[in-house]
Amino acid sequence: MQIARVCGTVVSTQKEPSLRGVKFLLVQLVDAAGQLTPKYEVVADGVGAGMDEWVLVARGSAARQVEGGEGRPIDAAAIAIIDTVSAENMRLYSKSDEDRLLLPNNARLPN
Repeated sequence: MQIARVCGTVVSTQKEPSLRGVKFLLVQLVDAAGQLTPKYEVVADGVGAGMDEWVLVARGSAARQVEGGEGRPIDAAAIAIIDTVSAENMRLYSKSDEDRLLLPNNARLPN
């Protein structure tokens, strides 16, 4: 699994019939230090994620293990909206607006 930040949506009016009703997101991958990488990916949204939220992305067969995912040509899916990420006693991300205001340019806060 990979952590990523939602940075956009992907709209397709013509798609494989089994993908009707599936919302797609453009996400930017996040590294182990909580920094955005230059890598982007399109994922199916299984959790109703919004702009700038951090999500947990599953790939391959794990992305199809969600209800209704069987038989769909999905290679990556957002399977969770992340509330907080901490590593080495430092907070890398918090969904709360209060913490976002305290975290300019992905700076870290102590837990």
